[in-house]
Amino acid sequence: MKKKVVVTGMGAISCIGKSVAEFGASLKEGKSGIGPITLFDTTDFDVKIAGEVKDFDPSKWMDKKEARKMCRFTQFAVAAAAQALEEAKLLGAPDAEGKRTVNCDPQIIGIVMGNGIGGFEVVGDSHKKLFTDGPKRMLPLTVPMMIPNEAAGNISMMYGVKGPAYTQVTACAAGTDALGQALDLIRSGRCDIIISGGTEATIVPFAIGGFQMLKALSTKRCNEPTKASRPFDADRDGFVMGEGSGILILESEESAKKRGVKIIAELAGYGASADAYHITSPDPTGMGGSTAVKKAIADADLKPEDIQYYNAHGTSTEINDPTETKMLKIAFGDHAYKMKISSTKSMHGHCVAGGGGLEAIACILAINEGFYPPTINLDNPDPECDLDYVPNKVQYGEINAAASGSLGFGGHNGVVVFKKYKG
Repeated sequence: MKKKVVVTGMGAISCIGKSVAEFGASLKEGKSGIGPITLFDTTDFDVKIAGEVKDFDPSKWMDKKEARKMCRFTQFAVAAAAQALEEAKLLGAPDAEGKRTVNCDPQIIGIVMGNGIGGFEVVGDSHKKLFTDGPKRMLPLTVPMMIPNEAAGNISMMYGVKGPAYTQVTACAAGTDALGQALDLIRSGRCDIIISGGTEATIVPFAIGGFQMLKALSTKRCNEPTKASRPFDADRDGFVMGEGSGILILESEESAKKRGVKIIAELAGYGASADAYHITSPDPTGMGGSTAVKKAIADADLKPEDIQYYNAHGTSTEINDPTETKMLKIAFGDHAYKMKISSTKSMHGHCVAGGGGLEAIACILAINEGFYPPTINLDNPDPECDLDYVPNKVQYGEINAAASGSLGFGGHNGVVVFKKYKG
């Protein structure tokens, strides 16, 4: 019998909220966080909009001196982890220097983070220094700040966590895959508690320029940014870059009960697959992604008709949305037409690896608060996207099980299933 894995804490940093409560309220409101890019000068760019996390002050969650040694993606992860650890009652009292570490055996706690790209702002700055001023003018901490595993490493050091600390790098699927790996680690008994999710901060010239050259980003609605991300709409023209982090505290049910903490939800299943098709485009048949969905549902000991809400990858690109629609029809059969599906990227943008964590939180909030997050800007549905995508306004109803899927460059597909916790 599989060990039951539960959620005991959550933390969110996004353009629609810097806490889980703010994030959830924005989902219900159908609020867009997309606006003009302010993090760099976009004069030479066709893309001028993104989902920036505005007014982010890392000192709220960490020492200013330590924050200066971290790239933005790591700061987001540490901040979201702080929220999640607090809710899970895993932090001890501050020491003489004000530092708080975990209040149980640090060896039984692990970390599995998802990150796609790492510290691109340091990559850009250091390359500029290298080519203009020479190698001796490069930033001294270039390498330790830019590498994707530094979010997990800094969380470990910040809170004294001494179990395994891994990083999944499966592009846009990384946050979801991290949750799946964490699920397996707890089921296997290697860890009792895991800090897991995804983080990303790619609103920088190098990343925006690169995605712009792929023709992947929306450029037609720079003058009306809140309407630019429009998954499943016939008038979509690409995704809008977002940033942020979503972190869950995952724990064996036995551990959570022993600690006497509130259980928020159950992470019941995970499935993964590879398309083996193309480096940037999903398999147009939808077969690869449907396999991950089927595996996740089976792993959760559920049937397709048990899933009432599906948080779609829903990027708002020409290729993804109809392909994902095919994928869901294959995976769910006739039930695909009966269930609710939405893309919260319409509000917070495409947060790459951060999306998997944030969208998992969206599923948990949907289950616990009984609402279906909307897909905003769905004004003119694509005829090829003919499922119920909860257009424009939140809907309410009881949800016992929800799934979230993420599809990444390289053909990576990851899906997680959450259930309402019943002790």
